[in-house]
Amino acid sequence: MTPFFSQQKSPLTLEEVIDEVTLFVEGAPERMYHIIVGSDSRSAHEVELVTAITVWRVGNGAIHFWTKTEPRAFAQLRDRIYAEVIRSITLAQEVRSRLRDRLHEKISWDDQIHIDVGEKGPTREFIDTAVGMVRGYGFEAFIKPQSFGASVVADRHT
Repeated sequence: MTPFFSQQKSPLTLEEVIDEVTLFVEGAPERMYHIIVGSDSRSAHEVELVTAITVWRVGNGAIHFWTKTEPRAFAQLRDRIYAEVIRSITLAQEVRSRLRDRLHEKISWDDQIHIDVGEKGPTREFIDTAVGMVRGYGFEAFIKPQSFGASVVADRHT
């Protein structure tokens, strides 16, 4: 798997990311957390998909990590959007599993996937399918303008 990066430490393995997340949430276990995964990419012939993990301690800050794929070409916008969604789902499943193993029921959190699609613009025709994919895996789906995990956090690193 490609390395992860953060503002404080880089590069990191996924296990090291889980270590950092565990330390963060154990610092205030009584708080509510949103575990947010979102992906973004630039519109170009060959693109890197950037996937970000954001751990938001509601009312008290957040930490985030990101990883990038090797550049690849997508024939259509639809293919790129669906690749972003699948990458987010895959990483979110792994993060959720590892955090459950590590933290058990010690903290309260919800799992969110932020999708870089919205009611305005060319991505609107992909909303139903993308949201359905996310919900089918048991995650809460957010689209623009609420999908800051993709459209702001991941976008920052594209």
